Amino acid sequence: MKLLYSILLCLTFFTGFAQDDNSPYLLVSTENALIPLKSSKTAVNISGTIAHVQVTQVYQNKGAQPIEARYVFPLSTQAAVHKMQMTIGNRIVNAKIFEKQEAQKVYETALNEGKRATKLDQDRPNVFKMNVGNIMPGDEIAIDIYYTEILIPVNGEYQFVAPAVVGPRFTGESSNNEDSFNMPYTVKGIADSFDFDITVTLNAGMIIQNINSKTHQVNVNYPNAKTAEVFLSEENENPSNRDFILDYNLRGNQINTGLLLYEGKDENFFTYQMEPNKNVVLDDIPAREYLFIVDVSGSMNGYPLEVSRELMRNLLCGLRMTDTFNVQLFTSSSTVFSPVSVEINEQNIEAAIRFLSDGQGGGGTRLLSALNFAYKLPRKDMGVSRSMVIITDGYVSVEKEAFELIGNNLDQANVFTFGIGSSVNRYLIEGMAKVSNSESFIATTSEEAQEVAKNFAVYIAKPLVTRIKIESKGFDMYDLAQKSIPDVFAARPVVIYGKYRGKAEGRIILTGYQGKKRFREVYNVSDGHLSKSNKALGYLWARKRIGELDDYNQLFNEDVKAQVIALGLKYNLLTNYTSFVAVDEAIVNKDGTLTKVKQPLPMPNTVNNSAVGAEAEIKESSKFTRTFIMNFEEDIEKNIKRRLTMEFKVMYTKLVTEYLKKYESLRVKFNAQGKVISVEKLENATWTVDKNMQSEFEKIELKSVKKELTLTLKKIVS
Repeated sequence: MKLLYSILLCLTFFTGFAQDDNSPYLLVSTENALIPLKSSKTAVNISGTIAHVQVTQVYQNKGAQPIEARYVFPLSTQAAVHKMQMTIGNRIVNAKIFEKQEAQKVYETALNEGKRATKLDQDRPNVFKMNVGNIMPGDEIAIDIYYTEILIPVNGEYQFVAPAVVGPRFTGESSNNEDSFNMPYTVKGIADSFDFDITVTLNAGMIIQNINSKTHQVNVNYPNAKTAEVFLSEENENPSNRDFILDYNLRGNQINTGLLLYEGKDENFFTYQMEPNKNVVLDDIPAREYLFIVDVSGSMNGYPLEVSRELMRNLLCGLRMTDTFNVQLFTSSSTVFSPVSVEINEQNIEAAIRFLSDGQGGGGTRLLSALNFAYKLPRKDMGVSRSMVIITDGYVSVEKEAFELIGNNLDQANVFTFGIGSSVNRYLIEGMAKVSNSESFIATTSEEAQEVAKNFAVYIAKPLVTRIKIESKGFDMYDLAQKSIPDVFAARPVVIYGKYRGKAEGRIILTGYQGKKRFREVYNVSDGHLSKSNKALGYLWARKRIGELDDYNQLFNEDVKAQVIALGLKYNLLTNYTSFVAVDEAIVNKDGTLTKVKQPLPMPNTVNNSAVGAEAEIKESSKFTRTFIMNFEEDIEKNIKRRLTMEFKVMYTKLVTEYLKKYESLRVKFNAQGKVISVEKLENATWTVDKNMQSEFEKIELKSVKKELTLTLKKIVS
């Protein structure tokens, strides 16, 4: 019966969060601002599992003075950016790769000499900065960026993501002065200031079963059963203010497993992808403790918090009755639902939902403080494994610091991440999970929140293959891009990048464990696909190796930095330490005057104007919707009073608010066990006991109460 009630409770809708539409933290673009970006168009060609992407940005100068335009934009976290070119009229200038400091010198020298020039930098694996200098009045300059990435299916479904906008970042915890996040934003709901378009050509190699986009309205043509052409519909409103996400399935949910090979002039590359057998019978899984860490900062205000609420409801309902849980809300500071984790039952689920519903969107996203707070929380049972589930949009600038903190505490907890919103910081969301050898999930809508919660339940319940090792016989493979192969969960394939010598022959052997049983998979290399069209494998290998060296490490020696630079220069790849520069030799700006212009960014679709882009604070009292004042008649220690206040508001807010609509004030008495023994109402200046009201209050008790106490409650008159 309890289980049934818990399920029904999980299906019950609950009220939303308090909202604050003020925006004191962002530089907002003015109406008459100079908008240098004319258009941004993306052309995608997916061949098998490899996506080849061309992003074309057109900059123009409608003013009377030469300008330098700066534009901050996102790309995929897995993007191997290998080429850039600048087009002015009929002239095409191919960019060259330089070490970052050298690139800056080349670019500045060109500007000082009056030449048109462009420079592309990587600030994060998913945040890029374009500078285009000496754009003369009347000029139009097109910049083409080329990158490639591999698509990895989940449960037989492929997904291509084209990030569209860099969300505003909270920088209050960062010691670096990063100007990439000091950008103007258009007010929420304002139409795009530039043309935005995306087209996708899919050559799947297998029959396409289904293709759709949950983020944009699209038109799909099918030249044949294995090919699809996808176009944005004209019905899309402000298509640039959210990531473009395309999902597709192949017939029978098949995936492109197997071996791709490329023979280069000096090196040969391979990528091996294998999906394990799902028919796994496991022993009973031990109980776990789950700590849900939920971002309720300003950028989460409104719709993202609604999605978080839906996600939390589904996640709690997906836990087993033997598990325990707790909930931590964080903004500029953290508040916890219970001093220690609680059991999975209807009362605790209801209380946790109320606790989350009372959280407000406001303040800065102090992620590092929240993580440190979480690691210090006491454990109810030290023999039970703890998993931390972080729910956030990821709008922070301390990604590597977070990775380092998680990496240093791997013995304390596993970390799972859920990204909430239309333009989440995927670098943070994916990176925190990667460092913990776990999984990340993205939910852009309430419907997706239900689906990813189911995927999470599958993930934690059924590890398909663990302790994976790879070897070969007769196939001379070497220089694998990754140090180790993570455990496989939730129907994700194993993907391995490497090099090989000699002929493509012999066998690749994967071993591991499925539960307690040995797992072994043998693949004949001669069955692989060797083609000159697989040239991208070299870029993908190098990008994977760079990611292992740099993406998720905060502190490392100069030798590692030198390795990243060497890889970038050798494989013509953009990195944190290498940049592309293109210089047109024509001298067009002889007097050297130059106006610097920042391209305004669209406010992400689901983000309100209250998003934080700088330091912000929130008072402790604002963590809850304040509908009444609560006073203790007894003298109680400050920390205990705070805990009691928190618990009371979680458990009784709805009841108190309802009754204070009728009466001037309420007085509630508790015994030492936390049970209500009396409820009085103040009416016409007289206190009287109300038995009916008392019976409602008696259904709940306060666990933090250790002695008799009396609370007086008075509604707040606005």
